[in-house]
Amino acid sequence: MRPQVEAFLDSDSETFSYVVFDRPGGSAAVVDPVLDFDSKSGRTSTAGAQRLVDFVGEQNLTVEWILETHAHADHLSAAPFIRDAVGGRIAIGEHIRSVQKIFREVFNLEKEFLPNGSDFDHLFTEGDTFAVGELQGRVIHTPGHTPADLAYLIGDAVFVGDTLFMPDVGTARCDFPGGDAATLFASTRRLLALPDETRMFMCHDYPTEGRSHQFETTVGEQKRSNKHVHEGVSEAEFVEWRRSRDATLDMPRLILPSIQVNIRAGKMPPPEDNGKVYLKLPINQL
Repeated sequence: MRPQVEAFLDSDSETFSYVVFDRPGGSAAVVDPVLDFDSKSGRTSTAGAQRLVDFVGEQNLTVEWILETHAHADHLSAAPFIRDAVGGRIAIGEHIRSVQKIFREVFNLEKEFLPNGSDFDHLFTEGDTFAVGELQGRVIHTPGHTPADLAYLIGDAVFVGDTLFMPDVGTARCDFPGGDAATLFASTRRLLALPDETRMFMCHDYPTEGRSHQFETTVGEQKRSNKHVHEGVSEAEFVEWRRSRDATLDMPRLILPSIQVNIRAGKMPPPEDNGKVYLKLPINQL
């Protein structure tokens, strides 16, 4: 069955979130919802995520899943807000445990924080299947950007997170803790082995000159035109280019606040003894 897909752009982080559904009045999954965050003031807002909630209501949908492709480093997740507003189970890949373990040390998190994935409602394993009403979904483990990246193949649509971008932008960086360029190359090849007509939906788009934001392409177009991993590019060529490129990149603007929240499935750290919530700023660690 061909899913219906509604895309929502968070212009601040250039992130696309999605509502994927079988039919109006049917069932839905929400993919990678974004919590508005002002890094200058430390204030959050649910205005952007409310657009997804409103759409769910307008279409009379039952949300079954809130799917995270990975622990994002460029925006805070609005998964708990979505779950509270319209229901659904927050899910991510089982390798989030590795990411939690890494960043538990980086941020010296409270001893009560356990890197066992229990902050999420469900942990997916490679090859798992799931249903969204009349739609069938399958989980594809796509590490390389982070150890825990997943793609979700739902009907003829695959949601690839940060593994691939639009063909003229290329692929994700691999220099975060636990990332690896050779691993990412293998993950892109798994995605590009899907049928050419498979619709591919991006988590981010960073438009090149002369075009506006785009969020959809196809496997066939990526194979022909992706500037980093099109057909004919070898693993050695990709790894050399990716490592050289990553060495020149700044850290994402919101990596420090977002990771602390996203490894908790979008929940904030526990309040301190004055009842206030704080995010940490590790010095000289990343």
